[in-house]
Amino acid sequence: MTDDKPKLKLVGADGNAFMVLGLAKRAARKAEWTQERIDQFMKEATAGNYDHLLQVTMEHFDVE
Repeated sequence: MTDDKPKLKLVGADGNAFMVLGLAKRAARKAEWTQERIDQFMKEATAGNYDHLLQVTMEHFDVE
């Protein structure tokens, strides 16, 4: 497992929370994250409001 953040392109994508989570999950799988790591990200990302979701996503991914 690498500490590098997977690239996640959100510019031009539908900005709703479900789309952000789906794109993040796809990027995590492409980066070969373990299912446990994906589940941990999803739990943390969905533990608050939309701003919290974006903040957590930017902590875990290289968001474009």
